Amino acid sequence: MTSLNQSIQESAAIIRERAQGLMPRLAVILGSGLGAVADLLGEVASIPYTALPGFPQPTIEGHEGSLKIGTVSNVPVYYLKGRVHLYEGVGTDALKVMIRTLKTLGVETLIITNAAGGLHEALEPGSLMAISDHINLTGLNPLTGPNDDDWGTRFPSQEGAWNDGLRTLLVKGAAAQGVTVHQGIYCMHLGPTFETPAEIRMVKTIGGDAVGMSTVPENILARHCGMECVGLAAIVNRAAGMGFEKPSHEQTLIGARLAENNMAAALGAFISAYHINAAGKAA
Repeated sequence: MTSLNQSIQESAAIIRERAQGLMPRLAVILGSGLGAVADLLGEVASIPYTALPGFPQPTIEGHEGSLKIGTVSNVPVYYLKGRVHLYEGVGTDALKVMIRTLKTLGVETLIITNAAGGLHEALEPGSLMAISDHINLTGLNPLTGPNDDDWGTRFPSQEGAWNDGLRTLLVKGAAAQGVTVHQGIYCMHLGPTFETPAEIRMVKTIGGDAVGMSTVPENILARHCGMECVGLAAIVNRAAGMGFEKPSHEQTLIGARLAENNMAAALGAFISAYHINAAGKAA
């Protein structure tokens, strides 16, 4: 067994022991400043990433670094409060451990949230955008290097990276709660610098609707091992050259607070609808 797979098995065992019999099929990764969204969770257990072998150790403000186990509307869910970013220089092994541990635990669908900059007038700070597709502008891929065939194929397709049916469920569920969720293409830059105005003009030209520094690696790893993905971006600022203020991390955290209530409502509605939909298919 490789050291990565050993960390995965050890982390999964720790989580199972703390889960009090809950076996979530859903997991949610919470982006910058969105940790308070986990308040809707009826919490059963909280495990710091430091207690989980191989898990990422976030260094950025707004990323707590803990795995929460509980229920939302009586639906079992894992909430991951905090992520690492490629710009932190930690490599991708910790991301692999985190995502593959979820797969080992039986998670079928991963909801990936983030804080992003909006490129269009409708995407104002505090609004939400469901990710319909993405463009990876980093030049990096977490699957670079030897492939472990036990987790997935060497050359995975990225068609259907973001599940259309689940995204529709998210948008409709949010609308029923009075929350508008836009849809668009998410572009990932490496960071930690924010984009230049020229880069933003390029992103708009190639079809991007929002920009950020995360999400794509988690999506690639989740899809590689067979999980379905839903992406939800909290628009926290206007991208460079489009607003009166220069983008900053402080602005990101402020914008995330504007989006928190709508994010919580949208996720709560989706989780309930997902459970009902899954139960209907099983019947």
